[in-house]
Amino acid sequence: MKLYCLSGHPTLPCNVLKFKSTTIMLDCGLDTTSVLNFLPLPLVHSPRLSKLPGWVSKDGTLNLEKRELLDLSTIDVILISNYHCMMALPYITEHTGFTGTVYATEPTLQIGRLLMEEIVNFMERVPKAQSATCWKSKEIQRMLPGPLKDAVDVWTWKRCYSMQEVNSALSKVQLVGYSQKVELFGAVQISPLSSGYSLGSSNWIIQSHHEKVSYVSGSSLLTTHPQPMDQSSLKNSDVLILTGLTQMPTANPDGMLGEFCSNLAMTIRAGGNVLVPCYSSGVIYDLLECLYQFIESANLGTTPFYFISPVANSSLEFSQIFAEWLCHNKQSKVYLPEPPFPHAELIQTNKLKHYPSIHGDFSSEFRQPCVVFTGHPSLRFGDVVHFMELWGKSSLNTIIFTEPDFSYLDALAPYQPLAMKCVYCPIDTRLNFHQVSKLLKEVQPLHVVCPEQYTQPPLTQSHRSDLMLELQPPPMPYRRCSVLNLPFKRRYERVYILPELANSLVPTEVKPGISLATFSAVLHSKDNKHTLQSVPKPPPVPPTKKRKRVMEEPPVALAPKPLLSGAVPLEAFLATLQKHGITEVKVEETADGHILHLQEQDTLIQLEEDGTHIVCDNNEPLRTTLRDLVLRFLQKL
Repeated sequence: MKLYCLSGHPTLPCNVLKFKSTTIMLDCGLDTTSVLNFLPLPLVHSPRLSKLPGWVSKDGTLNLEKRELLDLSTIDVILISNYHCMMALPYITEHTGFTGTVYATEPTLQIGRLLMEEIVNFMERVPKAQSATCWKSKEIQRMLPGPLKDAVDVWTWKRCYSMQEVNSALSKVQLVGYSQKVELFGAVQISPLSSGYSLGSSNWIIQSHHEKVSYVSGSSLLTTHPQPMDQSSLKNSDVLILTGLTQMPTANPDGMLGEFCSNLAMTIRAGGNVLVPCYSSGVIYDLLECLYQFIESANLGTTPFYFISPVANSSLEFSQIFAEWLCHNKQSKVYLPEPPFPHAELIQTNKLKHYPSIHGDFSSEFRQPCVVFTGHPSLRFGDVVHFMELWGKSSLNTIIFTEPDFSYLDALAPYQPLAMKCVYCPIDTRLNFHQVSKLLKEVQPLHVVCPEQYTQPPLTQSHRSDLMLELQPPPMPYRRCSVLNLPFKRRYERVYILPELANSLVPTEVKPGISLATFSAVLHSKDNKHTLQSVPKPPPVPPTKKRKRVMEEPPVALAPKPLLSGAVPLEAFLATLQKHGITEVKVEETADGHILHLQEQDTLIQLEEDGTHIVCDNNEPLRTTLRDLVLRFLQKL
């Protein structure tokens, strides 16, 4: 069993597991931090940005991790944990010769589609007259200013995929439900479990008849809108592959929500606007629910909230219709009937309005002061670029970062000097080190495998031993482009026996409750299933073809030699020897049994727990006699 690590980003994992003749990709996260190397793509002409020197190109906006360790066309299946971890799917399914199946839950598929559609829309609505690619050569790259000059593997950076590629990739997805068991080629069985992180997010169990591997990625124990995490099903794992822990181990999500609301209220009361760069699904649902409870007490009832995204309407609707994937509290509201999320009421009362872009209805209905939720969190493309240009010059306005995926200082760099206030409230509900240590003590896997970043404190806080995994035995770390031999070997295989062969067996009890039978059979293996069948009888020999024909026939299966069981009792055996005239016997006790020296016959008999040995030189009749005497005390099977 081997694990190939294809991603250096623990929260955007991509690993490949080779297990029992199957090749399974675990997630295909897309690292978009490379967009921070480029200038923003404005929706309307920006004199300030257009005067800046630099490379403004769609090329290189996405960083697809280097995947050279193995041929991706050999991958049989891809298991998706959550919609954030499937953003590289079109690159894999459409450009590598992949012919397998992708497994994901329905919310993961549908919301993943929205996020891909959004990013494609952001790119395609700001077309460029030309694309630059020559700069990716090492000769030109070394002449560029930093950080591009020092960027690693820029040749792996890809153009954004098209909607056609997205649709083709997602057509390969097969939907699964929690605890549903899916058999892969008869070799292993996979099953998704609720991970508690986002709508439809999953951990995965990969098991054969005798081995169990758990894949834990992007999980949460906090009480938010998804179904709670299924922990009990992770027990009795031979190997647990752990990834996707929180990027903000020192930031409490509840505390960050409190800071978010208080800074938002402070800005609105002062007459300023609030900009929240965010993804179109996920944390935004919790932000809107928090604000629903907060706005009346903070006297913000007249403040308009705008959600701007090409997929804003679909995202808000999807969150209301996936009732079976929600926590029990929200599920129960559906049967009242009430909408599970309060943003439905905010929309009905016109406190929350959503628009596909800043063009059209939004421009005529827009009023200030207001709160705008829009993307992209990198501030490099999407409607957020327009609001940065519009509001950045006023200190009354505030931008509040809630997504932890990007350095907010790097995101703001192209907009400096900036007068608007900046607040960093990263909200990451995934497991922290304390929670995951407690979880692992409860489920007790034999071995834990994790990114090497989790086995040492952060570089900036090297004294914080609480910000790393400390387990016994220590976890096995992996890094990007590494191949790990997982620490257990398969020892057993399940074999089926046909009924007619089973009926022919005559078991003999060798110990209380234990019976054995011997037989001859043919082992038939197909689709990783092994079956014992009766030995076929040879066809009859035609009377006209004599000796030559007989020699060509397959040999008839010989009856198996009998198996011997039981023990040879010392006193009874000595008495039997004496009856047969063997009286001079010297007995020596050993660690494993006894050695009998027949002095007159110059012969040794070793009586041990697991075998009997007769050492008798040049006296075959005596050896045969002693053998027959030993066999009297043993059972034949």
